[in-house]
Amino acid sequence: MGNKCCSKRQDQELALAYPTGYKKSDYTFGQTHINNSGQKHNNGGSLDSRYTPDPNRGPIKIGAKGGVDIIRPRTTPTGVPGAVVAGGVPKRRVVVALYDYKSRDESDLSFMKGDRMEVIDDTESDWWRVVNLSTRQEGLIPLNFVAEERSVNSEDWFFENVLRKEADKLLLAEENPRGTFLVRPSEHNPNGFSLSVKDWEDGRGYHVKHYRIKPLDNGGYYIATNQTFPSLQALVMAYSKNALGLCHILSRPCAKPQPQMWDLGPELRDKYEIPRSELQLIRKLGRGNFGEVFYGKWRNSIDVAVKTLREGTMSTQAFLQEAAIMKKFRHNRLVALYAVCSQEEPIYIVQEYMSKGSLLDYLREGDGRYLHFEDLIYIATQVASGMEYLESKLLIHRDLAARNVLIGENNVAKICDFGLARVIADDEYCPKQGSRFPVKWTAPEAIIYGKFSIKSDVWSYGILLMELFTYGQVPYPGMHSREVIENIERGFRMPKPTNHYFPDNIYHLLLQCWDAVPEKRPTFEFLNHYFESYSVTSEVPYREVQD
Repeated sequence: MGNKCCSKRQDQELALAYPTGYKKSDYTFGQTHINNSGQKHNNGGSLDSRYTPDPNRGPIKIGAKGGVDIIRPRTTPTGVPGAVVAGGVPKRRVVVALYDYKSRDESDLSFMKGDRMEVIDDTESDWWRVVNLSTRQEGLIPLNFVAEERSVNSEDWFFENVLRKEADKLLLAEENPRGTFLVRPSEHNPNGFSLSVKDWEDGRGYHVKHYRIKPLDNGGYYIATNQTFPSLQALVMAYSKNALGLCHILSRPCAKPQPQMWDLGPELRDKYEIPRSELQLIRKLGRGNFGEVFYGKWRNSIDVAVKTLREGTMSTQAFLQEAAIMKKFRHNRLVALYAVCSQEEPIYIVQEYMSKGSLLDYLREGDGRYLHFEDLIYIATQVASGMEYLESKLLIHRDLAARNVLIGENNVAKICDFGLARVIADDEYCPKQGSRFPVKWTAPEAIIYGKFSIKSDVWSYGILLMELFTYGQVPYPGMHSREVIENIERGFRMPKPTNHYFPDNIYHLLLQCWDAVPEKRPTFEFLNHYFESYSVTSEVPYREVQD
């Protein structure tokens, strides 16, 4: 079956799915052959060649555990957009807008969802120069707001970087009716995909069902072997007309969240120092160890969080060196650092605004007080994902705690202040001085010998999990910092809480994070996989359509 060409019926479906033309090679992500006996094997197909990692960012894991590094479309060797066809004539390259975007300065271009734009220059890693084919205006656009025209990425229902738990959260939003769906890369088969559908049943209420979409060696796909399709588009179209064994007909695509912006605007893509006058501090959000945090606006239009650092907190030169490093690290579970104001004190750190504030305050005083256990697992997964990324980049956080995780809409969690503790010059924050040093979150080898490592971050992650599953309870309740140090050295570890639901297997994991030998503690890669795969009884098992 897999080696045969598309049938006449499939050709008709293909024509409907691609009214302006189709090229099979554009959508071949890897292939599986099904022989006459029904046996399958993978031919080692590779990912679409248009999607390659930034050479400065290391390997990319498509559909891997947790978040991913930025995926960037390949730029042509000459910088001229599109592939070169016969005769050396550049092929016209058109992208379509997936979201609305409002211009932020004179060099970028506003556009509306659905606008078609021809690429003029794709040599920049974040911003491309285009011509809007409707308005004929030219300017820069953020590349993660657009996709190649007629590619699977341009479909409203395709979610490139969403994992199973995130798909559940998005689909279960109250405004989504039964049959709301999305398609995403498979977490377990890099050549396949998953179809996630919102369903409803008596006794269970709303939940999400997940179906495996498997590849054929001709570039097609199937869920049930008696229904094959030449493309993902054709598959979605068919199941939108008839359930064909699914839990429900595919009614409408899930709404896509706005993509992450990594710069305030294109003019700031290569610099991070901005004039203080461009910031408007609107309201105070809180106070930290090193200063105050404000909600504000950049140029009266873009929401930002502004962290002010007390005078003398750190060396300006040391901070700028660290800020330059922090701005280069990009992951959907790290708070984006936009800019700094360092020409005078207090120094301002301008970063992404997260509407729900710190995880600690969210759990103690906000809506986090009402989170279900599966929501806590989702937050634990996100933090582990961000830390796995830092682990892969050999960056140590040094101050991982619930207060340094920020929460946005739909319980999205992001780590902030990564690397900041390394340049703090405040003596009261050093292990040898004062009570403000976070002793209760710090590994013993870091407290006693100043040996910080990714393994000391793993210890801190274990403390953060205790905070998370006890809804913000102070670690080592009733104990002072000196008592904590002395007891830990004697082998004491926090007991499993009895006033909150705390499964034995998770408590055992915490004890592993708190192993006295740093090398015996798990990696963040393991921790991310553990929570991403964690089975919550209220979750729907992964299932697929039976023949």
